[in-house]
Amino acid sequence: MLPLKIALRFMRSSRAQTILVVIGISIGVSVQVFVGTLIGSLQQSLIERTIGNSPHVTVTSSLDDPVIMDSDTILAVVEDVDGLTARSVSADSPAFINEDGRTSSVLVRGWDLEAADQIYGILDNVRAGSAPSDDEVLVGIGLAEEQGIGPGDSVNLSVANGTRYAFTVAGVFDLGVSSIDDGWVITTLGSAQRMFSLGEGVTSVEFKVQDVFAADAVALEMSTLLESYPVQVDNWKDQNEQLLSGLQGQTISSLMIQVFVLAAVVIAIASVLAIKVVQKSKQIGILKAMGLTDGASSRVFLYEGLLLGLVGSVFGVVLGVSLLISFVTFATNPDGSPLIDLYLDYPFVIGSGVIAVLAAALAAVIPARKSSKLSPIEVIRNA
Repeated sequence: MLPLKIALRFMRSSRAQTILVVIGISIGVSVQVFVGTLIGSLQQSLIERTIGNSPHVTVTSSLDDPVIMDSDTILAVVEDVDGLTARSVSADSPAFINEDGRTSSVLVRGWDLEAADQIYGILDNVRAGSAPSDDEVLVGIGLAEEQGIGPGDSVNLSVANGTRYAFTVAGVFDLGVSSIDDGWVITTLGSAQRMFSLGEGVTSVEFKVQDVFAADAVALEMSTLLESYPVQVDNWKDQNEQLLSGLQGQTISSLMIQVFVLAAVVIAIASVLAIKVVQKSKQIGILKAMGLTDGASSRVFLYEGLLLGLVGSVFGVVLGVSLLISFVTFATNPDGSPLIDLYLDYPFVIGSGVIAVLAAALAAVIPARKSSKLSPIEVIRNA
């Protein structure tokens, strides 16, 4: 343990230098943690807001007739596909709602509410009233305000052939997406099937997957299993290419920033320790003359680099997490909600600290080799 004791003594004898190096490492690690976690949280928030309450994989008819009559068979065929977390069928069709002379085009969606809620989270976003039963509907908050309707009111929905159907408004939902809140009317699966004369048919079979970025692989597997059926399988990634491009650009930018920060930390530590080898060459020469081996003298600076990296990483992780919490606390929307929901990726945070420690140890290799080559005779002669 003699090299470790010498390393600690060298660090204490140059406290100002040691503190500056630790501060530099701390700032580098905190930048890594802050930027990486912030971009990761931004991506997670975008994904959650974009596709969090929507199907990741959708099966629809590939024929001119949009009705799927064998949805139970389709569900059975894909039952064992890995990664599926929710399944639902839907009977959708456009209609018109007309109240007091105000006419709006709407999309009527017929669901088994219990199954569909696992995908859309509708029931948690009902702002007034309750879930609909047969001959009842849920309407979006924007549509309710436009038509001046609410729970308990009666509404008339007209289909393409002009037939009108009377429903009672069971409740009002608010998903926070204007296109949905202004244009969706939700009812039970049976009510929609009767309204659109679908019999036992549906217009889509929808799925949610555990890993949203694996939706394309899941869709491909489903396509293979369902190739003998007149259906097509779509996934959210194919429908949101611009979003994916933006996310990939953010990931690359984050990675480049972290690499450059890490490189700066490594260069700084290597430079400081190389200078310290020169500064401490007399002491090292004397220690070698007293019996300190070349390997032990190398370990002095390896230990020093490791200790600097360890201390700096701990402070850097704490500083980075503190900055993240401060950002989320003070960067808010007008309604007081956080601008970005913080998703703290613990493996990433810990990994950033570990990488910094390893980088610091690596940065000490060159000074360590230089120290091992010092000749005690030459050092003492030139002292």
